[in-house]
Amino acid sequence: MPQPPLAQGANRWLVGCVWVRYNGTMIQIVDYGMGNLRSVQKAFEKLSVPAAICTNPADIESCEKLVLPGVGAFRDAIAELRRQGFVEPIKAHLAADKPFLGICLGLQLLFDVSYEDGTWEGLGALPGKVVRFPESPDLKVPHMGWNRVAAADGCPIFAGIPPESFFYFVHSYYVVPEDPAVVAGRTEYGETFASVVQRGNLFATQFHPEKSQKFGLQLLTNFASLNVCVTPGI
Repeated sequence: MPQPPLAQGANRWLVGCVWVRYNGTMIQIVDYGMGNLRSVQKAFEKLSVPAAICTNPADIESCEKLVLPGVGAFRDAIAELRRQGFVEPIKAHLAADKPFLGICLGLQLLFDVSYEDGTWEGLGALPGKVVRFPESPDLKVPHMGWNRVAAADGCPIFAGIPPESFFYFVHSYYVVPEDPAVVAGRTEYGETFASVVQRGNLFATQFHPEKSQKFGLQLLTNFASLNVCVTPGI
């Protein structure tokens, strides 16, 4: 629903806050056919946070916060996002620096390119690439199970979470950002890799917070609690 014209002398910032809160669904979870949507939605429900499954790309414009989950192959995921018309609305949400949470494949899709079974162009929101864990007799791939995350100091989605807490991972590929400043968490698995990224209000995790018990729920609580206001058009 479009925002109404402002009354003369109205506070544009305050009107933007109120409009988003009461006319847009607080959190939208993108449904492009490749995400564990219901488990993510149920995690938010457990926190009494309203979160809707988004099947219409047009709905992204009015949402306050956006979640992009994902499981499966990068090639299929980016193809579905393009086919269903989600790419440009997601990019617009990111360009507006509105809160965004990518989960697992939703993290990898943010980058320029993935080398999973070929070479596939991603959303290009963050410079970098997606590569496979190296083959090693001592390293099982996929990386599956609980592992520590060393979060960067001050990362808001880790507020109230003890240092080096465990989260649940399932993946064979990991991201290699060009800019080390976007790395907000690191994990060891044969080598150190970026398991969390942040740029402004863009956050993404390689692990699954919805499967990570109390610390995962705390992370989702922190994301849902991020303050955001938009400036309405006139």
